[in-house]
Amino acid sequence: MTEQFATVIPLPAPVLLPIEGETASFPVRRVYCVGRNYADHAIEMGHDPSREAPFFFQKNPDNLLPKGDFPYPPLSSDVHHEVELVIALKSGGADIPAERALDCIYGYAVGIDFTRRDLQGEAKKLGRPWEVAKAFEHSAPVSALVPATRVGHPDKGAIWLIRNGESAQRGDLSQMIWKVPEIIAELSKLFTLAPGDVIMTGTPAGVGPVSRGDKITCAVDGVAALTLNVV
Repeated sequence: MTEQFATVIPLPAPVLLPIEGETASFPVRRVYCVGRNYADHAIEMGHDPSREAPFFFQKNPDNLLPKGDFPYPPLSSDVHHEVELVIALKSGGADIPAERALDCIYGYAVGIDFTRRDLQGEAKKLGRPWEVAKAFEHSAPVSALVPATRVGHPDKGAIWLIRNGESAQRGDLSQMIWKVPEIIAELSKLFTLAPGDVIMTGTPAGVGPVSRGDKITCAVDGVAALTLNVV
């Protein structure tokens, strides 16, 4: 017999990501992000690209935007695009060894970590968290997931973003400071990972502002692509 739960308000709708070629969806539990994981991007943001411990922050699951256009957010006049390889986990745990980390991955996607750069700058000056700059509504557009059983575990290949027909970001997965297995291993030292967790793995150089009316196309070659408008 299924246990029934009474709630004083309606249960929130689950956050579900589409899976390419499948009718079933991927349920999201948490969204983790890796900061400054490409050397060129660390440099352009004014940081030392040496291999210091990775820096993590979170977005909310309902910040993911699996379809539709990106609505320009309020209280900002400087919103930047950051294209990223996205990982979706089918299993987890604490203190996961790097050599076992790939076994936790369900699949991959491409996504954009939109950032209210002006609000982030203010938070940095004041020594405050970044949530107002990172974890706002629709701030993480993401393509359909592609299972690892189809694409393997990519550790090299172009990652790029085109804005209004002109190349803005272009890098290679091989340029990650912390590789995918290491990201999972390091993150699992801080948090107990679980099925449904999503990880955005950092962005290459070339981040820049978007405006209403812009058309954005991005991809991780051999994995997934995404096109949207800024509205």
